Amino acid sequence: MAASIAPPTTAAPAPATATTTATATTPSSSTPTTTKDESAPGGLNDQGTKDSEGHMSFQHNGSPVQIRNVWAHNVHQEMSLIRALLPTHPFVAMDTEFPGVVARPISEVYSTDYAYQSLKCNVDLLKIIQLGLAFADSDGKFAPNCPCWQFNFKFSLTDDIFAQDSIDLLVKSGISFHDHATRGILPSLFGELCMVSGLVLMDNVRWVSFHSGYDYGYLLKLLTMSDLPETEGEFLKLLSLYFPNIFDIKYMTSLLDGMFGGLQKTADDLGAKRIGPEHQAGSDALLTMSTYFKLANAKFVKEGKVEESRFRNELFGFGGNNTVRRNNNNKMVGVSKAAAIEED
Repeated sequence: MAASIAPPTTAAPAPATATTTATATTPSSSTPTTTKDESAPGGLNDQGTKDSEGHMSFQHNGSPVQIRNVWAHNVHQEMSLIRALLPTHPFVAMDTEFPGVVARPISEVYSTDYAYQSLKCNVDLLKIIQLGLAFADSDGKFAPNCPCWQFNFKFSLTDDIFAQDSIDLLVKSGISFHDHATRGILPSLFGELCMVSGLVLMDNVRWVSFHSGYDYGYLLKLLTMSDLPETEGEFLKLLSLYFPNIFDIKYMTSLLDGMFGGLQKTADDLGAKRIGPEHQAGSDALLTMSTYFKLANAKFVKEGKVEESRFRNELFGFGGNNTVRRNNNNKMVGVSKAAAIEED
């Protein structure tokens, strides 16, 4: 099927898997709202302090907690710390920040993998901005002092495609795009380091996320350095290879009565507390971890153990689970993050 991306863009055409419409912003024609740069090294924010390397320190339940900012100059050192941590803290909560949704498949009748084709169009076109990884042991206890890393990738408002509203939100949250452009991590380098880190392709590591089809799409792009597979089935097969244990909180709440909304609302309902600034990947990863253990222990324990089999390897809005609904034409339509990106 022919593909088209409505101007303005600065990248290659959309992948040929779907016809698309776009809301991309020409990078040179629009700039984000200017706000205080809370991510600058040595700065302060309302919830903690930052050292000369930009690492953020907080107090949580009477103990120090640090979110370490990772850039090109220290990515090797920080990945070595993660490798040492994984044997004792195999639960990895993940969140990404990316430049919005700029393209959607269009057709007279939604295809059976409409949600996936929307994901693929956007992930193939766009670049990841931040990745947050938080670590806990099997009891949900954070790694001492430093349970979280925030990886900052190379991203240019001059050269790369983005949705303006998403960039404005990230700037308001304290993300410095000048830093991303000048000292961000090359995706290819991160992919290489991640492949030998013990984070992926490991049966003992459990990945925790919230409404995370797009998040895993960007991670697979980093790991394979290629476009996503053509079909949803191929995507899910590749996902299970790199991430053998996935726990999606949004899917977990779909199994329960009376629980709905985005990550922050779910966390508030369960009494999970945020550490750090909202809409930055590190803080969101920490909140994802806290929310998962609150939810799992409150709603999914049987005979003293969490019933992981009830939700393992199910992604909200994808595959054949109960979160993929049927429309009036009896076609499967994914309830994807593309349709509700601001919710999460």
